[in-house]
Amino acid sequence: MIEGEYIDDMGEDKKLKELSTKFIIDSAKYKYSYHFTWLGMPIIQFPQDMIAVQELIWKIKPDLIIETGIAHGGSLIFSASILEIIGNGKVLGIDIDIREHNKIEIEKHALSKRITMIEGSSIDEKISKQIYDFAEGEKTVLIILDSNHTHEHVLKELQLYSKLVTNGSYLIVFDTSIEDMPEDSFVNRSWGKGNNPKTAVWEFLKNNDRFKIDKKIQNKLLITVAPDGYLKCIKD
Repeated sequence: MIEGEYIDDMGEDKKLKELSTKFIIDSAKYKYSYHFTWLGMPIIQFPQDMIAVQELIWKIKPDLIIETGIAHGGSLIFSASILEIIGNGKVLGIDIDIREHNKIEIEKHALSKRITMIEGSSIDEKISKQIYDFAEGEKTVLIILDSNHTHEHVLKELQLYSKLVTNGSYLIVFDTSIEDMPEDSFVNRSWGKGNNPKTAVWEFLKNNDRFKIDKKIQNKLLITVAPDGYLKCIKD
């Protein structure tokens, strides 16, 4: 089995990286990430990133996974399914607006026993207190941020919840690829080039030495919506 033999070389291959970026840009017009489900639930993610998240969950075996942004619930089910196989752990999902039909589908799913949902803004003080209360006593915590993609919102999430991530675990920030998209890609959104999760990560890391970008993950995936978004916690 080849394990990591070519990963660094791929990361330095400029032509390959250009092709990867082109794929992300060109596939966006076809809503590429919307075409996949996990155990019957729409997941709205790139399959490549889901493989990476699966690897991390399996390796870290977190007691708690916190996810901001629920949408249709596929990501919650995904995380819960890996934890179910491991035989331990729970998932906490937060969303400012949990649609009733999505809530019903999540709650009736076979893996719902591992899932708890909180409705509200992830940067609201009352909500953050609920999250901290829920996480109290958990030894290993992994966090996935995928809600509002503005610089201000993501930076606040990073500042609020990075403290919960345990040494050796990860803080995953999705949709950092927004920074690499053309200027006119998000004309109807409050985020875009210069104002997105990646710029928030860059600013966050200027003042936080507990985390480092795990470049090996994006180098081996090649196609990912989270370049510079896989943050490994390297200190207590």
